[in-house]
Amino acid sequence: MTVQLHGYQYSVYAWIARLAMHAKGARYKWVEVNPFAKDVPTDYLAMHPFGRVPTLVNGDFVLFETTAITRYVDEAFEGPRLQPINPEDRARVSQIISIIDSYAYWPLVRQVFSHGVFRPRLGHPADPIEYQRGLEAAPLVLRTLDQLASKGAFLATDFLSLADIHLAPMVAYFTSDPSGETLLKQHSRLSAWWSVMSLEKHLVETKPVLPGASQEGFAN
Repeated sequence: MTVQLHGYQYSVYAWIARLAMHAKGARYKWVEVNPFAKDVPTDYLAMHPFGRVPTLVNGDFVLFETTAITRYVDEAFEGPRLQPINPEDRARVSQIISIIDSYAYWPLVRQVFSHGVFRPRLGHPADPIEYQRGLEAAPLVLRTLDQLASKGAFLATDFLSLADIHLAPMVAYFTSDPSGETLLKQHSRLSAWWSVMSLEKHLVETKPVLPGASQEGFAN
């Protein structure tokens, strides 16, 4: 039976779920759902009562919440493992993901990217105050992640993990704004990580094409 991944093409969390599927080499059918539409399909709301994205359907098994989906994908599908076995490394992956969800998503994506890039490209009104608040909150997030990052090519271990998969789409959106790109470059480990991660094939092949953007690169 075909696995279905329901999501909104521009959602950073749907991108994370897609990236995990591609990293595992898992096949799936994409089902576009716009959670901001006035008429979100009732059959989708029956799967996700909060009407957000993404949602994964594997036969009779329905799962929403991105972290639950990515962990399930890693454990249920064949392919390269995305979680460390070592308890300390595994805890570090979980810690980084929690920091991203709790402290990084809002300033990096909902404030800087949304009001600095996404809304203007859609021709929607942007709030410069929200944008500035995002820029002011971002350095603490970036500094914390920079301190936690390993000295290797990946954030938490010596291979691509769910921590990388969770952060990369958010950094891609954040650095599509010139000020976001400048802030990231002030953090050496994260900057070095992004210089490698931005070219990672699974990230590139799942990249949403933003209005007015080309398919090449992330800072355009």
